[in-house]
Amino acid sequence: MYFHYRLFLRALYLALIKSPFSLRRWMHVFLFMVLFWFMWLVVAIGRGLDHILYPGFRKQKVEAPLFIIAPPRSGTTFTQKLLSIDDSRFVHAKLYQTILPSITYHRLIERGQRLDKILGSPFERLLHWAERKFFGGWDGLHTLRLNAPEEDDGFFVYTFVTEAVFLLFPFVDELWEAGFADALPVKEQKKLMRYYRGCLQRQLYAHGPGKTILSKATQSSGALECLLHAFPDARFVTIVRNPCESVASHVSLFHPVWKAHSPEIQKDSPTSHSYARLAVEWFRHLYDMREKFPQAHYWCIDFRDLTKSPMETIEKMYAHFGYDLNSDYRIALNVATAKNSEYRSKHEYTLEEFGLSKEYIHRELGDLFDTYALER
Repeated sequence: MYFHYRLFLRALYLALIKSPFSLRRWMHVFLFMVLFWFMWLVVAIGRGLDHILYPGFRKQKVEAPLFIIAPPRSGTTFTQKLLSIDDSRFVHAKLYQTILPSITYHRLIERGQRLDKILGSPFERLLHWAERKFFGGWDGLHTLRLNAPEEDDGFFVYTFVTEAVFLLFPFVDELWEAGFADALPVKEQKKLMRYYRGCLQRQLYAHGPGKTILSKATQSSGALECLLHAFPDARFVTIVRNPCESVASHVSLFHPVWKAHSPEIQKDSPTSHSYARLAVEWFRHLYDMREKFPQAHYWCIDFRDLTKSPMETIEKMYAHFGYDLNSDYRIALNVATAKNSEYRSKHEYTLEEFGLSKEYIHRELGDLFDTYALER
């Protein structure tokens, strides 16, 4: 199982050696290491058993997967939710599947669910209570449920090439490749994508052979070249939202975690500025890469259209890719979009809170603003 040990060792050095001593930070890092290596070992064992119990997954083809990619707070979750309703076409990752990317564990969980139903679903009720208890605080930002559609970012946690690294190790510039996989050496990119393909093969084999992978991953904004080389027949959907509305909200998601282990990190700090730069570079990378994708395999959604007319937006995307929008999906889509019309996010932050400015965003991403006629 692929693991970028150099990034991991660099992160430990930055947090425990180079930074001023902090007992709180050391305790957080120690707890993380215990949990991380325990889960890494559990997952490695499960994936090893897959080769023994379900060897056929290695022949599972991953044909024309659909990747939804855009920086956080751009409507990727909503788009994934709408597309995942079309379960006759797509198979998507659920949260528990990204935590345990192994066919062996998926089969065990399915058997446990069947037994639980026979017993009257006591475990299911306990699980729902636990989800509300531990994940409920995120409901206004990003609803987390173990059996709900989730980002593919979770697959990459075990590789240490993931934006999630910056939650505990907020050294964005020094660990840049963790959030920008296209900056990795080509050899490492191929290893990373080989691991990812194995995850998708397992997902299809266990839950939807013959279907199309539906992936949503915000951090893939920095891994576009990796994905294009690994999956040349893939379809790419990106969403353009005004970066001034997205960047501050993006940084704000990580700041509370930074404060928990490093109280000295303020909103207006070099750490926030570096993380904002990563978000800006993701926007720039998506913009620069748009000409490199085969145009028949690429579709760009305007966030304003998505929120105003989600049904029409999905119809246009389906027409572009040649997907059939059947009557059952159309009905379900109408119901889902009608419910969303009443939703209003409570997660609002300003650039100024984090020492940033609209002028900075405009200067860095002026071409994007001009091309998509975004309000300045």
